[in-house]
Amino acid sequence: MSTIEQTQLELVDEFQLFDNWMDRYQYIIDLGKKLPPFPPEWQTKDYRLHGCQSQVWLKAERSADRLDFHAISDSAIVSGLIAILMRVYSGRSPAEIVATPPDFINAIGLHEHLSPTRSNGLHAMIDAIKGHAAECTG
Repeated sequence: MSTIEQTQLELVDEFQLFDNWMDRYQYIIDLGKKLPPFPPEWQTKDYRLHGCQSQVWLKAERSADRLDFHAISDSAIVSGLIAILMRVYSGRSPAEIVATPPDFINAIGLHEHLSPTRSNGLHAMIDAIKGHAAECTG
């Protein structure tokens, strides 16, 4: 498995293949369609993430020395953003998650091309992921 930094660089390279943001948005939506199923019993207030305009549920599971994340949204774009975050952070050690900033956001250009509410939601998801990791590191 590649490091978080390597995964972020791979994402940046993938997004550079597209000539315009319409194609990039479509790629984000397509990534979201490939998310694994999210069990209905996890779609509860316990896993509901606040700070997102769309409905988002996020579940963290710790196994040995890593955290696995599962998430879903009722929005196609947000589901795609979730897929990107899962690729970067899921299956990593809590210490690696906490220590690595989400540099890919600026490198891809998401800050300039997401609406303020979507950007806030993206940061709420990152904060939740890093919060779960921080709890595990004590």
